[in-house]
Order: sequence, then C-alpha cells, then structure tokens
Amino acid sequence: MANSPAAGISSLTEQAKELQDTTSSLISRTSREEDALRQRVAALDARISSLRSSLRGSKDFDKLDEELTRVRYILSEGDAAAFLPSKSHGRFLRMFLGPINVRANRKDVQLKVKEEYNNFRDRTAFLFLCLPSLLLILRSWIWGGCLPALPVQLYQAWLLYLYTGLALRENILRVNGSDIRPWWIKHHYFAMAMALISLTWEIDQGPDCAKRQIGVQLFLKWAIMQGVAMILQNRYQRQRLYTRIALGKARRMDIVWGETAGVEGQLLLLCPILFVLQGFEAYVGVLLLNTALNGSNSDWQVITCGVLLIVMAVGNFSNTVQTLITKSKVKAKIKRGKSRLELHQLNHGLDDESS
Repeated sequence: MANSPAAGISSLTEQAKELQDTTSSLISRTSREEDALRQRVAALDARISSLRSSLRGSKDFDKLDEELTRVRYILSEGDAAAFLPSKSHGRFLRMFLGPINVRANRKDVQLKVKEEYNNFRDRTAFLFLCLPSLLLILRSWIWGGCLPALPVQLYQAWLLYLYTGLALRENILRVNGSDIRPWWIKHHYFAMAMALISLTWEIDQGPDCAKRQIGVQLFLKWAIMQGVAMILQNRYQRQRLYTRIALGKARRMDIVWGETAGVEGQLLLLCPILFVLQGFEAYVGVLLLNTALNGSNSDWQVITCGVLLIVMAVGNFSNTVQTLITKSKVKAKIKRGKSRLELHQLNHGLDDESS
C-alpha cells in the first residue's frame, strides 16, 4: 500500500512522456506534410502566373484568362489558400505588434477577421457622420458660435484611433490575402499623421474666435460629407463584392476597389459625392495654406495639415479615376465576350437551318 502512490506517479510520468513523444512525432510529420503541400501550392500558383504571361496577345486570351482566373479562385478560396506564399507583414505591423505572425491558417478565421473589419467600418461611418454634426450643432445652439478646445480635441483623438484601427486591420487583411490597393492604406497613414498633428493645434478663443476657427469648421463640414460617402461606399462595395464572389471574380477575403457591373444607381450617386468630397478636401487644404501665408495663423500644424489634405485629395481623385477606368475596361471586355457568344450562336443557328 505504501508503494501505491509512488507507482501511480511513475505510471503518470510514463504516460506523460509517451504523450509527449507521440505529439512531437505528429507535429514533425504534420510539418513535413505541410512543407510538401506548400511547395505544391506555390508551384501551381507559379504555373498559373507563367501560363497567363505566355498567353498574352493570343486570339483567345480573354476566354483563357477568365478560365485561369477561376482556377486561381479555386486555389485561393479553398483550404489550400493557407499554403500560398504570404505577403510581407510590413513595418507598420511590426512597429505596433512586433514580430508576431498574424496570418490565419484556417479560412473561417480569415473570414472572421474580414467580417470584423466590415463591421468596424460600418460602425465608425455613422460616428464619422454624427460626431462632427453634433459639434457644429452645439456650436450654434449652446457655445455661441465658438468651439471649445476639449470637444474638438476629443474628436481628433477619436479620428486618430479610427485611422490607426483601419490601417492595422487593412494590413492584417493584406497579409491574409485581401486585394487592397496600397494607396488606401497609405491614405490612412496620412490621415493618422494629420489627426495626431491636429491634437497639438491650438483652438483659438476670444471675441473673434468664429473667424479664427473657419478652418476647424470647414474640416468638420468635410467630415460630415466624408461620413455620408463612407456609408454609401460601404453599402455599395459590400453588394458588389457579393456579386463578384458569386461570379467567381473575387475572393471572400477581397476588399472591392474595381467595380464591375450592377448597382448602377448607387454608383451614379456615389461618384459625384466622392468627387465633390475630394474637391472640398483640397479646398480646405488650400484654405489652410492660404491662412498661413496671409499671416493669420502661421503655425506649422496649419501648414502641415493643409499639405496633407491636398495630398490625400489628389491621391483619392487619382485612384477614383483609375477605378472608373478599370470598370469601363471590364464592362467593355464583358460586352465583347457577349458579342462573340451571340455571333457564335447566330452562326450555329444558320448552320442548323441550312442542314
């Protein structure tokens, strides 16, 4: 009886060692199998890219390219996507998160990351619209035409949180295979810098504060327009992404930037709003620079924020135009494909009649 506890402990020790050896063997075998699968997936992905390059200029390039796109879609949407070569984490992620791996190996985890990103955009779009509207309403009804410093700075701190959160999520999505244009991530870097700088921007008080705060008021009005555009953009892009996924033209991890067909009414509404917003953004930037040049307020924050607003406006305009050009090219390509199909069906019908 005295040896029974010791014997039990010895048995447990042996079982623990056996489990450890079995687990180590399983991990080693799984690692070898994963390496083999990773090589096969990488080789197939390289063959798809090589074949697409060799087919350029051929007569049936459009049709063959569409088939290759579907092959890549099968590869990138299944479990094999976890073994595709991952993109670099980049300095931004390493600066905030350190050298950790943020790539998810399971597709359901990747999709949860993307869904959380969409929900974050939806929530913040309404706040982007409501917060500056509330500040301007309180300025007119309660604060006598002048904005106090604390509420404005709290809003600017929230903008810093918003753009930092968007940039982090978009970098993580990019590592996990999302197709995000680099400019939109850089745009959020510029917006982060502007929000951080604006936190040190002195909000003038006094008898002529309404005149001195014209730049702040214009910025808040621009933010209201930005909120409206974000709400429309989020809804439009999500509907387009669902359509493109159904057609096999996009992956579930993608963030839509180049729109194709459908939802034309929303696009006709969205594009003018975006162009007006970008023009107003540039106008606010020019106004801030003009204020600094006239000597009314020559703080470095005013100059820097003015330059950043102009850079973001030009970049947004350029990328919006590129999106519309891409859309028109894709629609023309689809139209050509339909024309070829109709011609083939017509010739086939004539052959049937002649027989």
